[in-house]
Amino acid sequence: MAARSGAWALARFILRTRRAVKRTEVRAPIQLLAYYVRLQASWIFTFALVGFSLFAGASSSSSELFLRGSDAYRAGNFAASARAFRACVAQQPGSGALQNLGLAEWQNGNVGEAVLAWERAGWLDPANRAAKLNLEFAREHAQLEAPELAWYEVPSTWHSAEAWAWIASVALWFTAGIIIVPVVLRKRRTTWQQALAAAGLVVFLVSVPAQVGVWTRSHIGFVTGKGVALRLTPTLEAETLTPLAPGEPVRWVRARGNYLFVRTSRSNGWLEKKEIGLVCPR
Repeated sequence: MAARSGAWALARFILRTRRAVKRTEVRAPIQLLAYYVRLQASWIFTFALVGFSLFAGASSSSSELFLRGSDAYRAGNFAASARAFRACVAQQPGSGALQNLGLAEWQNGNVGEAVLAWERAGWLDPANRAAKLNLEFAREHAQLEAPELAWYEVPSTWHSAEAWAWIASVALWFTAGIIIVPVVLRKRRTTWQQALAAAGLVVFLVSVPAQVGVWTRSHIGFVTGKGVALRLTPTLEAETLTPLAPGEPVRWVRARGNYLFVRTSRSNGWLEKKEIGLVCPR
């Protein structure tokens, strides 16, 4: 509703602006500049208004879904709660909604979906302690292993993927600025400028392994279904290598059609794409 009213207001504004501009007689360069500025300002205002209207509508809808899921959870209707939180996450992914989705799925007996939701909550917000505690409880209760992380993947869990991207960008441009600005101004670099440049370079170099770890961790997935078996070949008639429990971690290596070749702590084999969920959906 907000998006529709915003669109009508925006259409009326554009129509009035264009009519006023057409009536204006442009006879001097300064008038031509004013005409151009006014026209550009109208389009900027247009896009800003549309963007705000769409954002407000999406936020309102996701908030309603979140409240609906919370009410259903308190009423004990965990299936409806899970559907509402899943729709909320689809519209606007958030750590809080994923945390509650995991709780609803756990109450429904869907261990794999609950573990996946809590892992995704931690991916978006590594400071979400509730998701970490729920994962520890679920893995202890269901006798599940946590994903094995390489040394460069460990620091990638300290911050979100967006935070690491910002840290690397700021550190790189800060270091480049400290080095280049004195040269451009033809001034000699002082000791404190060199120290700041060295500190910025260290932060950037530390962020590089974390960035690599973010990318490799995006290949981690979790078994979501029950009765899932690791296959020798990417076919339905393939020999079963080992059964996998819901919530068990895997790493996908490559894809072939509807199948993924994955590595587990016990063996390597093929799974259908629908049988696992990646921590970072693609």
